[in-house]
Amino acid sequence: MKTFRGTYTVMITPFDEKGELDLPALRRFVEWQIEQGIHGLIPLGSTGEFLSLSDDEHIAVAETVIRQAAGRVPVLIGTGAEDTRQSVRLSRRAEALGADGVMIIPPFYSTPTDDELVHHYKTIGDAIGIPIMVYNNPATANVDLNPQLVARIAEVPNCLYIKESTLEVTRVRDIIRLCGDKMTVFGGILGFESFVEGAQGWVAVASNIAPGPLARLFELVADEEKIREARDLYLRYLPLIEFVGGQYYVAGSKALLRHMGFPVGNPRPPRLPLPAERDAMARDIVRTLDLAFRQAA
Repeated sequence: MKTFRGTYTVMITPFDEKGELDLPALRRFVEWQIEQGIHGLIPLGSTGEFLSLSDDEHIAVAETVIRQAAGRVPVLIGTGAEDTRQSVRLSRRAEALGADGVMIIPPFYSTPTDDELVHHYKTIGDAIGIPIMVYNNPATANVDLNPQLVARIAEVPNCLYIKESTLEVTRVRDIIRLCGDKMTVFGGILGFESFVEGAQGWVAVASNIAPGPLARLFELVADEEKIREARDLYLRYLPLIEFVGGQYYVAGSKALLRHMGFPVGNPRPPRLPLPAERDAMARDIVRTLDLAFRQAA
């Protein structure tokens, strides 16, 4: 098993002008992310609009990212589903396609109990041989994987990672304290703060836009212990990080990429393109940070 560490982009899914999957754009996007120094890639997460894709599109996205990455960085596939059996099926398929791991949000409608959540992850873990990144996002899953519950899930042998997406950064500390080396923490919202608390990675939306600087942010804190320099870099990119937070994370990411010279289409309904005033804010962020989609020849 590969060890996962660093800043991982939870990827957008490019569409063409007709709203269809744009696989050539996806290949270019993967290549650019790797050229810029990203540490890992996660397609088919919420930012990738996984609930708005057909099953065939899921396969195409996963296969394209895995093949284009070609082992240069780890690729984790989002395989969350409401039905445990479906998540098992998607996770087995991701493993068969060559994924290095899977990221799994809890069932997001049924509000399962703690015992049901442990059973859910154990069932999936027993069915595959690659690592699972558990994904805690109470705002979208309607359940909260608190540190005590995470410690129970960590007893599943291949539940080795967690994306902790709350604003309670002390959870990073508590998960590390309760789980030891059984569970490695990735921040989900608070990257810099999570690194300072001991997180070994960040699953970031903003690195769709600025993969190089946000990968560097991790290195400065976790590898070089240059906290002041890291904080300066973090504050410079904080407007971007905040812009792709909240409800506009998909539309905002796609608008920013378009202003950078890399059109990736609009979100699929029910999501809509950014309102004009917010799109103007995206353009200003691109100008202020001098962001551009530049690819090696």
